[in-house]
Amino acid sequence: MPETEPQDGSVDENDPVWVRLNEQLRWYSTNGAQAQRMYKRVKFAQIAVGATVPVVAALSAPAGLTASIAALVVIAEGAQQLFQWHTNWLRYRGTAETLKREKYLYLAASGPYRSPDRRSILVERVEGVVGNENTGWLSEQERRPETAG
Repeated sequence: MPETEPQDGSVDENDPVWVRLNEQLRWYSTNGAQAQRMYKRVKFAQIAVGATVPVVAALSAPAGLTASIAALVVIAEGAQQLFQWHTNWLRYRGTAETLKREKYLYLAASGPYRSPDRRSILVERVEGVVGNENTGWLSEQERRPETAG
């Protein structure tokens, strides 16, 4: 990178800092969307399967069938608690939006990126966002066994 960086928002697409920002943005966007899809699928299945329990019971289906259908709802909720799709969806989406904001500010040479040392500022801010997400995720993982037991 040259000593003096352009202040017009131009970037070197091969700059490791720019590559890292885009890789992290892509990862959080992709995984957030995947977590959202899984959460919505599981929740919809829970609603649909749960709604069949009273219908099956009203039709005087064997108790084993009714109980088995009800157990599917419990299994789906257990999977949601285990994989944390809802939490991950919200966290990853929030992180992606924060990274997007940094990218746009950088491209516009605006806010903290008006500085001649804007590349270093970008590194610090992107790594701060990613580091905070990682710390939050780890904290959540460490807390989880206490709430499960």
